[in-house]
Amino acid sequence: MKPFRFQQFDIHQSSDVFRVGTDAVLIGALSNVVNAKKILEVGTGTGIISLMLAQRNPNANILAIDINAEAVNVSQNNFSNSPFSDKIKSQLQDFKIFETDEKFDLIISNPPYFEINNSEKDVLARQRLELDFSDLIKKSSQLLSDEGLFSVIIPIDSEKEFTKICLNNNLFLQRKIIIKGIETAEPKRVVLEYSLKESETKIENFVIEKSPRVYSNEYLEITKDFHLFNKKSL
Repeated sequence: MKPFRFQQFDIHQSSDVFRVGTDAVLIGALSNVVNAKKILEVGTGTGIISLMLAQRNPNANILAIDINAEAVNVSQNNFSNSPFSDKIKSQLQDFKIFETDEKFDLIISNPPYFEINNSEKDVLARQRLELDFSDLIKKSSQLLSDEGLFSVIIPIDSEKEFTKICLNNNLFLQRKIIIKGIETAEPKRVVLEYSLKESETKIENFVIEKSPRVYSNEYLEITKDFHLFNKKSL
């Protein structure tokens, strides 16, 4: 399988690990990482999100965990071969029983969001088999620092359920980015950021493509330091 090439790092992939996708690129580019010194990524897969965050915040130290041993192997190789190898490490961990004395300034995840079904494709990465929303949220609320953020990207029709569970765990919605795949379509994804402190929710809108296979200016802007393409080629 060919590596996915970015400007400053490559993502080598495996047939046994969920591949690079738009959701990961979006949360890697849109999440608020400015003040995060300690970051935890839950379900790292190939490691793309952690690598993007490391590029965006040179002061961050990142722990990336996954329950899939092959994902840990792939992500650690990607980390080791990147310019950020001293800032990121990958560990084989089940987040539900993950124990640490550390608190994190950012806990980030592109979590499994499909209900358990008969599909055999990327079961751990796609279905809520080993990690459901409640498990993810409860543990994140315990490990988040007082000023920290908990950030996810999920289907927009799961937002109400997700936010309700967050509220039951004292996590309050700070920022919501509503994402359309194409300008004329209904939104399908949403990036959500929560914290332990209650405040007014900031709502943003984001469009990936202004027409089929033509990226929007806002997508080009947030990915200009990552993707190898440029505006002239689109």
